[in-house]
Amino acid sequence: MEHQLQLTETPLDEAALLRARPPLTETGAVLTFAGVVRRLEAEQPIVAIDYEAYRDMVVHQFDHLFKTVEKRWPVQAVRLVHRVGRVRVGEASLWLEVRAPHRQDAFEASQWLIGEMKRRIPIWKRPQPAEP
Repeated sequence: MEHQLQLTETPLDEAALLRARPPLTETGAVLTFAGVVRRLEAEQPIVAIDYEAYRDMVVHQFDHLFKTVEKRWPVQAVRLVHRVGRVRVGEASLWLEVRAPHRQDAFEASQWLIGEMKRRIPIWKRPQPAEP
Protein backbone atom coordinates (compact mmCIF):
# COMPACT_ATOMS: atom_id res chain seq x y z
CA MET A 1 0.00 0.00 0.00
CA GLU A 2 1.24 3.43 -0.92
CA HIS A 3 0.87 6.14 1.72
CA GLN A 4 1.75 9.79 2.15
CA LEU A 5 1.62 11.96 5.25
CA GLN A 6 2.06 15.70 5.32
CA LEU A 7 1.94 18.16 8.20
CA THR A 8 1.66 21.73 6.95
CA GLU A 9 1.05 25.25 8.18
CA THR A 10 -0.28 26.16 4.73
CA PRO A 11 -4.04 26.22 4.06
CA LEU A 12 -5.15 23.03 2.35
CA ASP A 13 -5.71 23.28 -1.40
CA GLU A 14 -8.04 20.40 -2.22
CA ALA A 15 -7.95 21.11 -5.97
CA ALA A 16 -4.15 20.82 -5.97
CA LEU A 17 -4.32 17.63 -3.92
CA LEU A 18 -6.76 16.13 -6.42
CA ARG A 19 -4.58 17.17 -9.38
CA ALA A 20 -1.61 15.43 -7.73
CA ARG A 21 -3.47 12.10 -7.61
CA PRO A 22 -1.95 9.41 -9.84
CA PRO A 23 -4.08 7.75 -12.54
CA LEU A 24 -6.88 5.55 -11.19
CA THR A 25 -6.68 2.62 -13.60
CA GLU A 26 -7.10 -0.09 -10.94
CA THR A 27 -9.13 1.84 -8.40
CA GLY A 28 -12.86 1.33 -7.99
CA ALA A 29 -13.37 3.72 -5.05
CA VAL A 30 -11.79 6.99 -4.01
CA LEU A 31 -12.98 8.40 -0.75
CA THR A 32 -11.93 11.90 0.27
CA PHE A 33 -12.70 13.54 3.59
CA ALA A 34 -12.08 17.06 4.83
CA GLY A 35 -12.28 17.88 8.52
CA VAL A 36 -13.31 21.52 8.86
CA VAL A 37 -13.05 23.79 11.90
CA ARG A 38 -16.59 24.60 12.99
CA ARG A 39 -17.85 27.72 14.77
CA LEU A 40 -18.58 25.97 18.08
CA GLU A 41 -16.16 23.92 20.14
CA ALA A 42 -17.62 22.36 23.31
CA GLU A 43 -20.70 24.56 22.68
CA GLN A 44 -18.57 27.73 22.89
CA PRO A 45 -18.04 30.08 19.92
CA ILE A 46 -14.51 30.13 18.54
CA VAL A 47 -12.65 31.91 15.74
CA ALA A 48 -9.92 29.31 15.18
CA ILE A 49 -8.09 26.31 16.53
CA ASP A 50 -4.34 26.28 17.09
CA TYR A 51 -2.90 22.84 16.31
CA GLU A 52 0.42 21.70 17.73
CA ALA A 53 2.18 18.45 16.84
CA TYR A 54 5.08 16.39 18.09
CA ARG A 55 6.22 15.77 14.51
CA ASP A 56 8.57 12.82 14.99
CA MET A 57 6.01 10.93 17.04
CA VAL A 58 3.22 11.86 14.60
CA VAL A 59 5.17 10.26 11.76
CA HIS A 60 6.01 7.22 13.89
CA GLN A 61 2.41 6.67 15.03
CA PHE A 62 0.95 7.18 11.56
CA ASP A 63 3.37 4.58 10.24
CA HIS A 64 1.81 2.08 12.67
CA LEU A 65 -1.71 3.10 11.64
CA PHE A 66 -0.91 2.82 7.91
CA LYS A 67 0.54 -0.67 8.47
CA THR A 68 -2.63 -1.72 10.27
CA VAL A 69 -4.79 -0.37 7.43
CA GLU A 70 -2.68 -2.34 4.97
CA LYS A 71 -3.19 -5.57 6.96
CA ARG A 72 -6.94 -5.15 7.50
CA TRP A 73 -8.22 -3.81 4.17
CA PRO A 74 -7.20 -4.18 0.52
CA VAL A 75 -6.50 -0.44 0.29
CA GLN A 76 -4.26 0.73 -2.54
CA ALA A 77 -3.25 4.12 -1.18
CA VAL A 78 -3.76 6.60 1.63
CA ARG A 79 -2.88 10.29 1.50
CA LEU A 80 -3.32 12.36 4.64
CA VAL A 81 -2.61 16.05 5.17
CA HIS A 82 -3.01 17.69 8.59
CA ARG A 83 -2.65 21.37 9.34
CA VAL A 84 -0.61 22.67 12.24
CA GLY A 85 -0.65 26.21 13.54
CA ARG A 86 -3.76 28.39 13.41
CA VAL A 87 -6.73 27.11 11.40
CA ARG A 88 -9.66 29.50 11.19
CA VAL A 89 -13.34 28.58 11.35
CA GLY A 90 -14.44 27.28 7.95
CA GLU A 91 -10.96 26.09 6.95
CA ALA A 92 -9.97 22.43 6.66
CA SER A 93 -7.60 21.09 9.29
CA LEU A 94 -7.50 17.58 7.83
CA TRP A 95 -7.70 16.10 4.34
CA LEU A 96 -7.74 12.35 3.76
CA GLU A 97 -7.90 10.28 0.60
CA VAL A 98 -8.26 6.49 0.58
CA ARG A 99 -8.17 4.53 -2.68
CA ALA A 100 -9.35 0.94 -2.85
CA PRO A 101 -10.80 -1.52 -5.37
CA HIS A 102 -14.21 -1.38 -3.61
CA ARG A 103 -16.13 1.33 -1.74
CA GLN A 104 -16.82 -0.63 1.45
CA ASP A 105 -13.10 -1.08 2.11
CA ALA A 106 -12.44 2.63 1.47
CA PHE A 107 -15.22 3.67 3.87
CA GLU A 108 -14.21 1.25 6.63
CA ALA A 109 -10.51 2.06 6.41
CA SER A 110 -11.19 5.80 6.40
CA GLN A 111 -13.48 5.71 9.39
CA TRP A 112 -11.09 3.52 11.37
CA LEU A 113 -8.09 5.68 10.48
CA ILE A 114 -9.77 8.93 11.54
CA GLY A 115 -10.94 7.40 14.82
CA GLU A 116 -7.52 5.99 15.66
CA MET A 117 -5.84 9.23 14.62
CA LYS A 118 -7.93 11.20 17.12
CA ARG A 119 -7.16 8.63 19.81
CA ARG A 120 -3.43 8.00 19.26
CA ILE A 121 -1.74 10.76 17.28
CA PRO A 122 0.02 13.51 19.28
CA ILE A 123 -1.64 16.50 17.65
CA TRP A 124 -3.13 18.86 20.20
CA LYS A 125 -5.70 21.54 19.61
CA ARG A 126 -6.32 24.78 21.46
CA PRO A 127 -9.60 26.47 20.51
CA GLN A 128 -9.36 30.25 20.25
CA PRO A 129 -12.49 31.81 21.75
CA ALA A 130 -14.52 34.41 19.89
CA GLU A 131 -14.46 37.91 21.34
CA PRO A 132 -17.60 38.65 23.39
